[in-house]
Amino acid sequence: MRILLVLAHPLEDSFAAAVAKLAHETLVAGGHEVDLLDLYREGFDPRLSEAERRGYFDQPYDTSGVDVIVARLRQAEGLMLVFPQWWFNFPAILKGFFDRAFAPGVAFTHDAAGGRIVPKLTNIRLFWALTTTGSPWWIVHLYMGNPVRRLLKRGIAAFCAKRLNFRMLALHDMDRVSEAGRKTHLARIRKALAAI
Repeated sequence: MRILLVLAHPLEDSFAAAVAKLAHETLVAGGHEVDLLDLYREGFDPRLSEAERRGYFDQPYDTSGVDVIVARLRQAEGLMLVFPQWWFNFPAILKGFFDRAFAPGVAFTHDAAGGRIVPKLTNIRLFWALTTTGSPWWIVHLYMGNPVRRLLKRGIAAFCAKRLNFRMLALHDMDRVSEAGRKTHLARIRKALAAI
């Protein structure tokens, strides 16, 4: 399977970077082709331009500002995101990735008969998120309702492709987790990825 592995963290020595490295190595060892898109290292601009917003309903939508990323997304059969959750949400650079690359004509089309969204990323069969939160599990799930998982699964994944293998592996309470806890989480990720 050809997998687009997207890393969204500004620090090269972050835990997220270590997760992305582990994911890359494990997937390649399993026979998959991996395209690493490190949004920070590749200088991705997350800002939706005025022209992109004004032309949102144009046919065809102008993706020239992100054509290289769109081509990589269209070549992928799997999408794997590696990112921290900040303020119970995506890092701004990852949100900008969705805003700019998951555009009309790329990730979906508008149904002219009623404004419904018609999925267009039919090449994507696997959509996984490998993430961390600074908050404990109970705050993320019970108090906040796990907003990132809902956005990814019910929003982005469901509106862009159908019948996906969706999974989110999260390490909670990241700011206080022990080294042993981090190693256990990495082993969990390795085991899950090896089964793909």
